[in-house]
Order: sequence, then C-alpha cells, then structure tokens
Amino acid sequence: MNMPVRHTETVVITGASAGVGRATAHRFARAGARVGLIARDEQALMEVKQDIEKMGAEAEFVAADVADANALFEAAEKLQNQLGAVDVWVNDAMVTVFSPFWEITPEEYRRVTEVTYLGFVHGTMAALRLMRPRDRGTIVQVGSALAYRGIPLQSAYCGAKHAIRGFTDSLRTELIHDGSKIHLTLVNLPAVNTPQFDWARTHMPSQPRPVAPVFQPEVAADAIFKAAHQRRREYWVGLSTAEVILAQTLGPGFLDRYLAKRVYDAQSTGQPLPPDRPDNLDKPVTALHRTRGSFSDEASNTALDLPGPATRLTVGVAGVVCAGVLGLVLGRSMPRR
Repeated sequence: MNMPVRHTETVVITGASAGVGRATAHRFARAGARVGLIARDEQALMEVKQDIEKMGAEAEFVAADVADANALFEAAEKLQNQLGAVDVWVNDAMVTVFSPFWEITPEEYRRVTEVTYLGFVHGTMAALRLMRPRDRGTIVQVGSALAYRGIPLQSAYCGAKHAIRGFTDSLRTELIHDGSKIHLTLVNLPAVNTPQFDWARTHMPSQPRPVAPVFQPEVAADAIFKAAHQRRREYWVGLSTAEVILAQTLGPGFLDRYLAKRVYDAQSTGQPLPPDRPDNLDKPVTALHRTRGSFSDEASNTALDLPGPATRLTVGVAGVVCAGVLGLVLGRSMPRR
C-alpha cells in the first residue's frame, strides 16, 4: 500500500541517481517530501522517480552535470517551478580516481575537482538563489572523514572534500554576519557501500574497495535526513569517522605513517580489473546505477551519529586533563636538584 503524501517539504538532491543520493531520495520520500532529483543519467533518474512514486510521494528530475553551473541553475529553477519552494538542498554528487598522484593526469584531476568540489559550490549557489528571497531553508553538504584526513590513492577526492569544508565554513560566517535564517550543515561520512567502487576510474591493477568498516547507504541517508531537520553545525557518522578526525587532531604524524603502511592494500580487493571495465568519470555507467554496491556482506546497517564540534571539544578537554595529570606525575617523579 502506498503511503499518503504529506507534502511537508520540497527537497532537491544532487547525485540522486545512485548510492547515498539515491538512498537519501528514498528517505525523504518515505517522510512524504516532494523530491527533486539531479544527476547526469536520465534513465537512472527516471528509475528513482518511479521508486518514489511507488512510495506515494512526488518526484521530478532534471538530468544535469553539476560541473556545469548554468545547467545546474536551470535545473534548480525548473524543479522549484514543478515542486514548489525548495526547503532542503542536498549536495551529494561526486566522482573519484584511485591512483598514485604521479600517475593521475591533469585532466582527471580537474574533472574530479569540478564535480566533487565545484559541483558543491554550484549547488550551493543554486540553493541560495532559491532560498535567499524567502530567507529560509537548509543546505546539507555531504562530506567525509576524508575532509579532515587525506589518504593515499585518492588525493583528488580528498582535496575536494577538504575544499568543501573550508568553503562551507567561510559561507557560514557570511550567513551569520547577514543574520540569515538559512541553515548550512556538513555531514561527514565513513566508508559507504555504494557503486562508486564498481565504476570509479582507477590506475591500480586490482578492483578498488572501501576502507573498512563499511556502512550501508541507508545509514548515511538517515543522518542526512536528520541533519536537514536539526540545526547542528556538523555531524560525524560512524565511530570510524570520529576516530579518523580525532587521530588527525592529536597525532597527524603518526597517522601519516599508519595510513602509508595500511591503506594502500585496504583499498584493494585483490581481484584483477576486467579489461573492458567502464568508469563514470566523464560519462555515466547506466547499468550500474543502484543504491548499494558490492560489499553488502560486510556493511553495517547502523552507526553512531555524533555532533562533530561537541565530540571534538569533549575529547580535547579530556586530552588536556590527561596531559595535565601526566605532567604532574612526571614532575613528581623527576629527580630534583
């Protein structure tokens, strides 16, 4: 039986054709929202629209590349005209390349940056054009633990996620300065079981995989839905996200060496790449559009959801206290002259 449509809000999601974006579209639809879908693949977007309509909710889509600012602005206007004033905008679109830095080409690096970073900039611009005249709305930036800590083989993606965090912090101060009622929040995710590992471009000899622990896209979607309705600055999804961010804060040099030793192999299945394997860097891979990837056997359906700044403050205070106690102990044990 289809659920009744409550028409509580209108949400627009970029990267909505697969993975976290698709799961997020489903999550908002189950709550009765009107959902606007943006991604490159028209056929995949049609499938998501049909999913949502089966849930009893309303959806529309526009096929657009988030790297093309004008196309994204036009898509935003069209979706608002079709669905009503946009209350929530979710920036989620991404691409990546698995490669040592010295093997990636300038064109590949540029493409990852244009989609994964500038796509968020363009999406935020589009959202603000719709929201500022009404002075209300929420923009959710789907980030990553890798926005705080870069790892080997994904320098372009990590650089883009770092840039998103800096850009978001800067924009937030401007909104606060203007007394704006538009809310801006960042949801940093752990490794998620999405199709990206099946279709991301790679220069490595083996099929890529997420660094464990891995979570299902629905876990991320639940966190994004929560972030859209609570006015927190930032969320860390999964204990592994908190561990990475805090380890970077407390011991970045140690983490450099740990990641260098462990994370090359942790991103490989050990299975040879098929010789004709397609990738989605420059164009969609329609056949692989789905919500979940190839790692459901190990992916968790639950995760801790932590308010980032509060967690960091708690650990920071604990660290200062521990350092003080250690200093006091060492001071007492030192020989005195």
